[in-house]
Amino acid sequence: MDTMTDDLYRDVTDFANDTPTWFQHLAEVWTELGLLLFGVLFIVAWWRARRDDPRALAIAVLAPLVTAVAYVCSETLKSAVDEERPCRAVAGAVTSIVECPAYGDWSFPSNHSTIAGAAAVGLALAWPRIAALTLPMAVLMAFSRVFVGVHYPHDVAVGLLLGAVLALVLVRAATRPVARVGEAMRGSSTGVVRWFAGPGSPMPTPQAVTSHRRAASHRR
Repeated sequence: MDTMTDDLYRDVTDFANDTPTWFQHLAEVWTELGLLLFGVLFIVAWWRARRDDPRALAIAVLAPLVTAVAYVCSETLKSAVDEERPCRAVAGAVTSIVECPAYGDWSFPSNHSTIAGAAAVGLALAWPRIAALTLPMAVLMAFSRVFVGVHYPHDVAVGLLLGAVLALVLVRAATRPVARVGEAMRGSSTGVVRWFAGPGSPMPTPQAVTSHRRAASHRR
């Protein structure tokens, strides 16, 4: 008996099969190109943060690190669940646009979606202005995995959520200690270490923050 998720998978893949060939190729490329674009954005976010305070540098450095942790968690969960790929398991589905992954390369959750969710949130925390870019990128990347026929909708939904939550929790938990490390690196006698951390700007003290808020209040 068909399940709701099987029906939804068939609906998406039937739609994909009816789209122009060029669009199918675009979706196939996007599933991998999105990862590369996130990688480029990680580098840009770090480069920008080198001239900011240690907290900003810490978040920029943590963004790719928590994405890697999210991938490991996803892969561990995938190995425990052992869900067969829908391109083999769903009866009556059209042939997937990309080759169905080998048996043993399980479906739940989607690693691509987990990476996308973690990268999008990590970058949004490091560089809030690009959240309007990274969050839709992650959703499109996740959808593309269903579109090309290698994941169920629930695989990508859980992957996105898993990556986003892990990124949010881990960045918030690790920002302060990593900021201290970044501040120490900026005072290092080793040139490469100082270059990586960047010249930065001083971390505002609690007193400075309080004074700034009072001044802003008086201006109102």
